[in-house]
This record gives sequence, C-alpha cells and structure tokens, in this order.
Amino acid sequence: MSERFYLYDDVEETRTRFVSFMGEHQRFDLAIISSSRYYGKQLVLDVQSNRFAIIGEDDLEEPGYLEHAYQLDEEDAEELRSFLHEVI
Repeated sequence: MSERFYLYDDVEETRTRFVSFMGEHQRFDLAIISSSRYYGKQLVLDVQSNRFAIIGEDDLEEPGYLEHAYQLDEEDAEELRSFLHEVI
C-alpha cells in the first residue's frame, strides 16, 4: 500500500451545543458545533436526518439553502431558520 497523503490533520478545541425542539410537523435534534475552522460559521448536524451543513448568517438568507441541505419543505425549513437566527 502506498503512503497516505494528508491534505491536513489538525486537532482543534470546539464547543458543541445539543438542542432538541419540536416544530409544527417534525422534531429537530441538532448538534451545533463552533470552531475557528469555518470562518465564523457553525457546523449544524441534524441527528434525526443524518444531514449537516456549515451555516452562517449569509446562508440563512440564501433562498432554498436549508430546504436543500436538510431535505425540508418550506414550512419546516422556516422553523429551523427561525431557530438558527437566534443561535448563529
């Protein structure tokens, strides 16, 4: 086997917030990870759907971003967007 070529291999301190809330139609179980790696954006994991995205304020304003990243309909994405505006 050839030698592994790493692009990077860093260890970094992070802060993780675990939060669960019930929307009108679905439950959100999130892990929100803060790190300096993503230029001030947060890594938001949806544990229920096994989906994640790197999200900042600009991404919350991008039409269709949450719908696509988390495979949500418009109403559920708006509930998630409203919550994320409070924490990001």
